Amino acid sequence: MTENETNRNFITEIIDTHNESGRFDKKVHTRFPPEPNGYLHIGHAKSIVLNFGIAEQYGGLCNLRFDDTNPAKEEQEYIDAIMEDVKWLGYDWGDRLYFASDYFDQLYDMAVELIKVGRAYVDELSPDEIREYRGTLKEPGKHSPYRDRSVEENLELFEKMRDGGFKEGEAVLRAKIDMTSGNINMRDPVMYRILDAHHPRTGDKWKIYPMYDFAHGQSDSIEEITHSICTLEYEDHRPLYDWYLDNIEIYHPQQIEFARLDMTHTVLSKRKLIRLVQEGHVTGWDDPRMPTISGLRRRGYTPESIRNFADDIGVGKVKGVVEMHKLEYHIRDHLNKVANRVMAVINPLKVVIENYPEGQVEQMDAVNNPEDESAGTRTVPFSRELYIEREDFMEEPVKKFFRLAPGREVRLRWGYFITCTDVIKDDDGNIIELHCTYDPETKGGQAPDGRRVKATLHWVSVDQAVKAEARLYDALFTEEDPESDPDKDFTEFLNPDSLKVVDPVYIEPYIKEAKVGDRFQFERLAYFVVDPDSTDDKLVFNRTVTLRDQWKKQQKKGGKKGKQRQKNKRK
Repeated sequence: MTENETNRNFITEIIDTHNESGRFDKKVHTRFPPEPNGYLHIGHAKSIVLNFGIAEQYGGLCNLRFDDTNPAKEEQEYIDAIMEDVKWLGYDWGDRLYFASDYFDQLYDMAVELIKVGRAYVDELSPDEIREYRGTLKEPGKHSPYRDRSVEENLELFEKMRDGGFKEGEAVLRAKIDMTSGNINMRDPVMYRILDAHHPRTGDKWKIYPMYDFAHGQSDSIEEITHSICTLEYEDHRPLYDWYLDNIEIYHPQQIEFARLDMTHTVLSKRKLIRLVQEGHVTGWDDPRMPTISGLRRRGYTPESIRNFADDIGVGKVKGVVEMHKLEYHIRDHLNKVANRVMAVINPLKVVIENYPEGQVEQMDAVNNPEDESAGTRTVPFSRELYIEREDFMEEPVKKFFRLAPGREVRLRWGYFITCTDVIKDDDGNIIELHCTYDPETKGGQAPDGRRVKATLHWVSVDQAVKAEARLYDALFTEEDPESDPDKDFTEFLNPDSLKVVDPVYIEPYIKEAKVGDRFQFERLAYFVVDPDSTDDKLVFNRTVTLRDQWKKQQKKGGKKGKQRQKNKRK
C-alpha cells in the first residue's frame, strides 16, 4: 500500500483491519456498479473516485459492472455514456467489464436453491396487498396466505413465472425471513418479479428479473469482490445483503456504506434529472448546467478538478451538503495552471486612439500562461481602433473606480498607456465611442519614467477581432435546496438566468486555431471552453466558471438577510 495520508478515511481503516487479520487474503477488489437508466452525475463521480482510488491505493482491482436488472428503463445510450465518463475521469477497468445479466442463469439457480431449503416462496398477492401485508415502521407485517406452500409447489410456480405463465403483477418470488422484523427490508423481500420487457443483452429469454437486493450481493460474490462500497441509503439493506449470501452459502464480501454527495443549487436525483431532460428545461443530459459528468465536461471541467474535488470533500458516515463553491474552487485552481490566456470583450465599447497612425498594426508580445512557462508566448495585434469592456469606463467615476474615465490614464494589457480625451454619444445620450491618446513610450505596458497607473484593461483590435458566441452559464436553481419545500415542485426554483447568450463577443485572433474542448481564460472575465456546437465559420464558447468566487462573496454577506439581498440583486 502506498502511504498517502490525504486518502485516509473510515473505509481504509476497515480495510487495514481486514488486512491485519488476513481476511480476504489481504486483497482489495472493489467495483463500481451503475444502473444503465440515466447518465452519471457528480455524485457518481465521488463513488467512481472512491472505488477505483481505493483499489489503486492498495494495489488491488476495480470492476465496472452494470446493474442491468430492469430492462424497462435501460438503454444502450446510457451504457455507452457511462463507460465514456469513467474513462474520461481517468480510470480503466481493464478486462473486468461485467453486467448483472451475465449472471442471470446463476442467480436463477441460487433462487431455486433457496426454494429447495424452504427459504423462498412464490406469492400471488397483488403489489398493493404485499405493501399492506408488510406493515409499517410501528406495526409488524403479517404472513402472506401463500407463504407456507410446499417446496414442490413453489418450484413449479417459479418455473411457471420464468416461462411466462403469469402476467406482470400476478406473482413474485419472495424470501422467507421475518415479517415481524424491525427492519422492513427483512420482511420477506421480493427476489424476482415478472417484467414483459425486451432486455438489451438477453433479449426475450427471460420473463422474470431479479431485484437489486438479490442480484447485487450475489454478483459481488461471483466476482469475488472484497469490499462492496455503497452509499448510506443501503445501510438498512446490509442485513439482507448478508442474509442472502449466508443462506446461499457462497463467498461473502463486506458491504461498507458512506454518505452520498449532496450539493447546493442543484439536484442529484436521477429521477429528477430525467425530468429536466424530458420536460425540456435543459437541452439534454450534457447541458452544461446539468450536474452530470457529461454536462460538466461540456462546461469545461477537467477530470483532474473533479478527482481533486472528490478527494477534498472526503468520505464520511454523516450526511451533509457540499457548497457549490468547493467544486468551482477546484476547476479554477486547475485551469489557472493549464489554461492559456486570451483577451476577449463581451460588452464592447469602441476606443479610437487619435494620435496612433491610421492603418498601422503592431504585434504586441503576450504571455500565454504566467503559471506555465512552457506555454510560451503569442502576438496580439494593436491598432488605432480597439474594443474595451463597456464596464471599464465611467464618465463620472465613483469612489474606488480606477478604470478609464475622462482625463484619466490607464494601461492596456501588453499594449500602451492611454488617456481618455473625449466621449462620443448618440442622439439619445448613449456613449458609443471614446477618443483617447496613447503614449508611444509605454509599449508593452511599461512607462520609462516609472509612473504608475491604477488599472490595466484588456482589449482587442477592432479589425482583427474574431467574432464568436459566448454562453454564460450560472446555477440551474435559485435556491440552495430546490427540494426543501414539500408543497412546491423543484422545477419552480429553476433559475431563469441560468443561461445568457452573448453574440458576438470579440476575441483576439490567436483564438482562430482553437478546437472543441480547448480551454482558455478570457482575461479579467472567466474561464471558457470551446463547445461542440462550434463550426468552421463560428466558434462557440461556454463559460466554465468566473474568475472570482461568487458563492463565498454571497456567504460573507451572512444569514438570511444576506441571502435575500443576493436574491433581490439577481432579480
